[in-house]
Amino acid sequence: MSEKKVSLLEGFKAFLMRGNVIDLAVAVVIGAAFTNVVNAIVKGIINPLVGAFGTQDLERYRSCLRGPCGADPETGQAEGIEILWGSVLSAGLSFLITAAVVYFLMVMPMAKYLARRAAAHAAKEGVKETLEVSELEVLKEIRDELVAQRRPS
Repeated sequence: MSEKKVSLLEGFKAFLMRGNVIDLAVAVVIGAAFTNVVNAIVKGIINPLVGAFGTQDLERYRSCLRGPCGADPETGQAEGIEILWGSVLSAGLSFLITAAVVYFLMVMPMAKYLARRAAAHAAKEGVKETLEVSELEVLKEIRDELVAQRRPS
């Protein structure tokens, strides 16, 4: 039974020490920090700018689905059913900005880098293949000359 525990622990350790898991953990931490920055930009800059074209901050836009929306002055409980569509729009803007920044600053440059790397590798393989073909042709010519020398004239 101790052999199974050791092998499970070794397998788990190997899993954790793989580069993929560590890279993924770093990406999650950076992504969380980046999301906080984007949310702050949306709430601090974009929402007030969008609200400047209307009458209030973007997150304050709401519609009343049923009854008068507001709070009962005596009990302090909310009355009516509010639809907070400004908050939904704000979250959508946060998503779009995050997606755009990730695409333009991370995905697109990495794709270009990998394409350049693949092109360089393909060119290198093409040169190597050309050298192999030319060496084969030279060897064939040497063989033909040797065969021609061995034949009696």
